[in-house]
Amino acid sequence: MTLSRRDFIRSAQAVGLFYASVSLAGCARAHSANRAFSLLPDPARRLDLPEGFSYTLISEAGGMMSDGFYRPGRPDGMACFAHPDDSDKCILMRNHENWNSIPVGSPFGKGNELLDRVSDSQLYDRKKDGSPFFGGVSKVVYDLKHKRMERDFLVLTGTAANCAGGPTPWGSWLSCEEEMLKPEEGPGKYHGFVFETPSSATGLIDAIPLKAMGRFAHEAASVDPKTGIVYMTEDARDGLFYRFIPNVRGELEKGGRLQALALTNRKSAVTSNWPEDWGGNATEPFAVGQDHVVEWIDLEDVEAPDGDLAKRGHAAGAARFMRGEGLDYALRTDGTTGDFYFTCTEGGAQRVGQIWRYTPDEGAEAGGTLQLFFESTNADSLDMCDNLVVAPWNDIILCEDGRGDQYLRGLTPDGKIYDIARNAHKDRSEFCGACFSPDGTTLFVNVQEPGYTYAITGPWETLRV
Repeated sequence: MTLSRRDFIRSAQAVGLFYASVSLAGCARAHSANRAFSLLPDPARRLDLPEGFSYTLISEAGGMMSDGFYRPGRPDGMACFAHPDDSDKCILMRNHENWNSIPVGSPFGKGNELLDRVSDSQLYDRKKDGSPFFGGVSKVVYDLKHKRMERDFLVLTGTAANCAGGPTPWGSWLSCEEEMLKPEEGPGKYHGFVFETPSSATGLIDAIPLKAMGRFAHEAASVDPKTGIVYMTEDARDGLFYRFIPNVRGELEKGGRLQALALTNRKSAVTSNWPEDWGGNATEPFAVGQDHVVEWIDLEDVEAPDGDLAKRGHAAGAARFMRGEGLDYALRTDGTTGDFYFTCTEGGAQRVGQIWRYTPDEGAEAGGTLQLFFESTNADSLDMCDNLVVAPWNDIILCEDGRGDQYLRGLTPDGKIYDIARNAHKDRSEFCGACFSPDGTTLFVNVQEPGYTYAITGPWETLRV
């Protein structure tokens, strides 16, 4: 059905989806690391946090879940939803980025002995050797009051490299495949699609790809609550920034149009700011704080069996982004305008990260403006930003996936970087899936290896620069 604006807002409130109503006005021009919030060493060597903060280790990959399956490996993108029946609890929808080449992390046991419990419609695909794909989604019910996991279970399985995604205002999680496999490479089906998983799921759902949303190296997704348009990033060095205009708002399975962002003043722009990319139509680097007028290009043959959607879009005038990853929406305090913030993990002259801001104009067919909001010039202060989430106190929380120690960083509207956490585990794996509980008291985050999910609490109001 088509929702009115009032019904749409009421629906979002009903499911308790936490969209931070914040203003990040202005540009992040400055770039200075702020060490005022010193991190204290964790005796357990898991998470170093500021004074007054603590964490709960919710779960670890490989353990037995409530449904009798094993907890899949490599937790990644994640979103938090209000529990429909108990305000002291919340729901986490958690991706598992298990690639075709990764032999471990199966939810079905070492020999996949539990696979007979899964129907053909629930298992999206198998590998060349007949074994199942291990990617998918698990659901966690967490007790905020008592700081403990109540239960977790498998919701989606048989998919490949479910990296990030995004919540919807109607209470579902969009889980995105990053790996673009095709039958000629061994699997039985094409991969590189979006799968919608309801936060109300009580077990495995049928694995149905939303093919109209495109086949590419999907990373994150974020929904404009005013229009129902879904924006998406692509984790590729020649990736695009996409939007999907559904035929029926809130019913993505009914199809729609896929488009790519283009700049009116720089056709086929290359936004990386890498010196070797300054040629062609990108004759100079993009400056932080400068607005660029946007238009949107319709894309054809979006299922792209040849995996060439980004190449064709760029040739048609779409802008190219250097590994687009984290993406989140923030409504400004005046309530009339919202912004989408997204990271480019290897963007920037130093190749250690960019953050872009897209502000849509009013109306589903309108363009909007694009701005380079922040560019890291020093890996010691921000190294290869990946997932992001807008915090209740207006800052952007960034998950690092860099080359050294991995940090959770905060970024203020005026461009100051500060530390929130350091991964003290010996594996030094990336942070991913940062998201806040609906009441803003708890930050959930994953560490991909060895597969930890944490809940962090403390005096968040002190993390302001």
